[in-house]
Amino acid sequence: MVSATGGTVRLHQTPTTVCPDAQPSQAAPRDTDADQPLEIACDESGHEGENLARAVTDVFAHASVGLDTQAATACIQEIRDRIRSPATEYKANHLLRAKHRAVLVWLLGPSGPMLGNARVHLTEKSYFVVARVVDLLLGEAAYQASSGLYQDPRNGAITDALYRDGERVFGADRWQAFLEYSNGLMRTRKPWRVAAPVDPFFHMVDLLRVAGGRHRVGEIMDLLWHTRARAEVFQQNLLENSTTTAPLDPLLPAIVQAVVHWGEGGYDVSIVHDEQSALTRTRIEQIRAVLARPQPHTPRRRSTGRLTGVRLVDSQSDPRVQVADFLAGVARRIASDELNHRSDPELADLLRPYVDASSIWGDDRSWTVLGPASSELERRAT
Repeated sequence: MVSATGGTVRLHQTPTTVCPDAQPSQAAPRDTDADQPLEIACDESGHEGENLARAVTDVFAHASVGLDTQAATACIQEIRDRIRSPATEYKANHLLRAKHRAVLVWLLGPSGPMLGNARVHLTEKSYFVVARVVDLLLGEAAYQASSGLYQDPRNGAITDALYRDGERVFGADRWQAFLEYSNGLMRTRKPWRVAAPVDPFFHMVDLLRVAGGRHRVGEIMDLLWHTRARAEVFQQNLLENSTTTAPLDPLLPAIVQAVVHWGEGGYDVSIVHDEQSALTRTRIEQIRAVLARPQPHTPRRRSTGRLTGVRLVDSQSDPRVQVADFLAGVARRIASDELNHRSDPELADLLRPYVDASSIWGDDRSWTVLGPASSELERRAT
């Protein structure tokens, strides 16, 4: 998987924290007192909680911005001056309109204020579901508890094969059903219709292991078929512990990777984030715990700061968050278009320097366009 785990497009490859040079755009130099945490502004686009398989959007994007308030205010004003719309609130959709393309090109390009001062983490939702169900049922405990940040190296090839060939071998309808049952199995909050997700999930797995025959994906379904006891333990834990880390919420690994990026060199990081109901006190503590936990199968750890705090604000009250909102929105659209063969080469090329190499992405073709160049080199070497 491209992952918040791997410095490239596969969750099973070397974690980004090991290879800081894999990302072409590094965090901007700090201009604050060394004893003070670096405050970054964040926003997201495409967040639908743990609803991934039946989501309205197929990509989740989380942007982090290191601009100070003065620079962000100037950026917003420049956008207003260039667009000249009577709208009181500007969103990414304004920038994505054909008539405002020049403004978007300026914002992302070298003459704009964001290059080198912003980052975006992408998650391909279907791939995330596949990777998480494989790790939940076949992986070791350390990977199950990582909220999708790391994938057991032994399961990387399984995830890739299932994602790559599942729909072709099983057919679109059965593949979609598998994604939905997998999603239901792992949700910490169940829709009222899904009271006992273990039975329907394994019924579908049984159908697919027969349909897959001797194909690799059929063999994978057979492996999953023998994990029912683990799935039942997972469900029991959800019932008994309401604070269980959400295994499917892409917001958690995205925020962790933002702290890893901006905290490179040991800086402490604080976040001002657009209001987000998923960022409860419990979730924030879980993020801190993931950052403090030793990384599975990582031979050495890059010096990374702590997350000192998260402050939630209305995006309109902080120009830095507005800039993050712009980046998240346009990144999600550009990435989704590329994923669905609606490529815009100019915009994809402009977005590429911002994309975090640890993004969670499974589609090879689109990642060669969206992902950092060094990520592609690492992928070819594996």
